[in-house]
Amino acid sequence: MQDNLHSFIELLKKERELKVIEALVDPYLEIAEIQRRVVAESGPALLFTNVKGSAFPVATNLIGSRKRVELVMGDRPGKVIKNAAEAASRLMPPSVKKLWQERDWLFPLRKTGFRSVGRRSAPVLEHLQAPTDLTKLPALTSWPGDGGAFVTLPLVYTEHPETGLHNLGMYRVQIKGKDLAGMHWQIHKGGGFHHSAAEQKNQALPLTLFIGGPMALTVAAITALPEYVPELLYASFLMNDKLNLVKVNGHPHPLIAEADFAVCGEVPPKIREDEGPFGDHYGYYSLAHPFPVFQVKKIYHRKNAVFPATVVGKPRQEDYYIGEWMQELLAPMFPLIMPGVRQLWNYAETGYHSLTAAIVRETYSREALAHGFRILGEGQLSLTKILMLTDAPVDLKDFKQLLITVLERFSPERDLVIIGKTSMDTLDYTGRMYNEGSKAIIMGTGEKKRTLPKAYAGKKIPGIKKIEAYCHGCLTVSGRSYKESPKLGEKLAADKDNLGKWPFVILVDDTDDVYDTAGFLWTVFTRFDPAWDIHATKSMRGNSIEYRFPIVIDARMKPWYPGELVSDEAVVKRVDKRWKEFF
Repeated sequence: MQDNLHSFIELLKKERELKVIEALVDPYLEIAEIQRRVVAESGPALLFTNVKGSAFPVATNLIGSRKRVELVMGDRPGKVIKNAAEAASRLMPPSVKKLWQERDWLFPLRKTGFRSVGRRSAPVLEHLQAPTDLTKLPALTSWPGDGGAFVTLPLVYTEHPETGLHNLGMYRVQIKGKDLAGMHWQIHKGGGFHHSAAEQKNQALPLTLFIGGPMALTVAAITALPEYVPELLYASFLMNDKLNLVKVNGHPHPLIAEADFAVCGEVPPKIREDEGPFGDHYGYYSLAHPFPVFQVKKIYHRKNAVFPATVVGKPRQEDYYIGEWMQELLAPMFPLIMPGVRQLWNYAETGYHSLTAAIVRETYSREALAHGFRILGEGQLSLTKILMLTDAPVDLKDFKQLLITVLERFSPERDLVIIGKTSMDTLDYTGRMYNEGSKAIIMGTGEKKRTLPKAYAGKKIPGIKKIEAYCHGCLTVSGRSYKESPKLGEKLAADKDNLGKWPFVILVDDTDDVYDTAGFLWTVFTRFDPAWDIHATKSMRGNSIEYRFPIVIDARMKPWYPGELVSDEAVVKRVDKRWKEFF
């Protein structure tokens, strides 16, 4: 593991995984357009050495491939976590003898921790910017509708005002002025909890924004760790070395010695300003909303600082690869944390929170439902919108086969559970209120109950122009828009003659958009709210709702949804014209 960004860039050069671009480039839309094209072609990391308006080079797409993720992390973290999961039962009850038997993988963990260093051993303190000016940083504007320039790989460090426990999170930071930034703390994130606690005391919350440094920090900041696991300690574990920290006068936080930038300041209580819009990883704009502000006091940086950045948007983008790696890394721990959950997977193409699937234990009737509630109560998994459960052996990464497996076993009168009026991911606008929406649990357990239809054999349906089978048991249909026919989903649910044998019918704007799994996952799961947009004929048995086939999901774009991300036409043409300057 490299101990700073610069050693990682040198490794990328050695591995021929880096393209250095010396032509003048604009951080306003142009760098982002170049990166998106490179990601689409599974291309290299990029180092822009001549950035308009800034003295600092910009590095992007650093972990935009499986190989580069593995260059960052190696195989040691995966082996340690696998060993820990396998040893959990052997170590209970713990004893010196048992611990000694596990020494081969336990003893190297002694390297995990922190190391205090002096100023001379802290490159981050090599230069103090004077006067303080955030606008000198080459922060990117990625999409034409963005509200400004954003730090897109921010490492936001805070400490709880009562316990002192720290959080290192990746919360986007909007540059608002020379000494002011917007802090996008979502309701369910650790930094937001710290600010809330400080605000209740009417206190400002000290904050340090790190940019660059050991790549393990980036991984730690985006990993959904339990609240009690310190991210800096996890980063040290990933590095297999102690993390160097340095103290500075006038700021309460230790600084990460090998960071490229350390932006020091505080977030005052009870001040909100609009932050956004921003084109986010769901593939749409998140709109402008009031968020806390970060008042900057000092900016330290290395004398040769490199500004790392990323570009998010409609999946797949650079973040896809680290998301997949992290899930595989932590997979052995899920059965320990949640007994009865054998495997679990989130789908990057849906923005992660929109769809989760799990293989669970079902040793007695409805046990699967209990495990579903357990999943929905675990950390950031609580933001899951759709949870699919089965006890059948299936590769969860193969979504089409998973869906077939569930639908073969799915009883709509008991296996569809819709939970209304819940909190939702801040970036998900399918609910009818900001930060609020609903969830659905869809179960298919036990033996197969039916043979699924494979092709549509019914008559022409009013309002529908195209009908295609996505997979056995799941039909996709398109026709009138939501604006033209908002009740079309309800009408389809009542059409038993044509659709009654199909468990799922997905209503989309154009079936051509969902012919492959990536398109299906993104188009469908980012465009409906279960409580409002799932339609079926139903009856009441006591206080229980029993649904009947077909289950219709209206995944059309609704008039109030934010717009899909589209590149600026003039920038596209400019990059087309200049492409040979870059490659």
